[in-house]
Amino acid sequence: MELKQLLKHLLRRWWLAVIPVLVVIAYVALTTHAPAPVYQAVMRFAAGTEPAGLSEDYDRYYPWLTSEYIANALADVSITQAFAQAVAERLAAQGLSVDANAVQASLASDNVQSVFVIYLNWNDPAQCTQIAEAVSSELTENAAAYFPQVEGIGVPARRLDTPRPALLAPSLRSRLLGPGLKIALAAAAGLGLVLLSYYLDPYIYERSDLEALGIHTLGAVPRLTPPAWKQYLG
Repeated sequence: MELKQLLKHLLRRWWLAVIPVLVVIAYVALTTHAPAPVYQAVMRFAAGTEPAGLSEDYDRYYPWLTSEYIANALADVSITQAFAQAVAERLAAQGLSVDANAVQASLASDNVQSVFVIYLNWNDPAQCTQIAEAVSSELTENAAAYFPQVEGIGVPARRLDTPRPALLAPSLRSRLLGPGLKIALAAAAGLGLVLLSYYLDPYIYERSDLEALGIHTLGAVPRLTPPAWKQYLG
């Protein structure tokens, strides 16, 4: 019985559910813009040093262990402010002015044993390639500026991938927080308003409302449609 009353009240106060949805739809239409495209370049690097010491066989273990240290270290260096500043200076010498903070925010890294990976996200594919090349050059040519212990051992890291920017799909967060979720929340808020008005509504609409209060009715005046009441006026 309660469900029937709620449905009747929803039909009676349907506009309370519609208003929040219309407001949110208007807000979304005025404020939502298509997200700017983001491109990602992925580069893998192999780290290592040449065997040195008493003999190549004796020292075989140590170059492999050192390569893991180098891969881990350069992966960490690539996301620092000092590294981003060096990359920005390289780009400035090439005629591309970018903010070092933007470069740092666009870089991410990871490493597995002797191989480390650099991820670069940028909104322009041509600039993404140029920045990726600057990142690669800084890592392979200037590692000793960050770790003096690699000075004189040759190239401590070799790039394995040519940077090829690929368009990234919208993030899960942006899709979950998109217009659909906002409209769904507005619809839920509208239904909440209808339920609140049901419990706060002081008016009596039907005989069942009186009976729910314990009041018995002897009769009721029927609702007259315009064609019916006009005959009494004539």
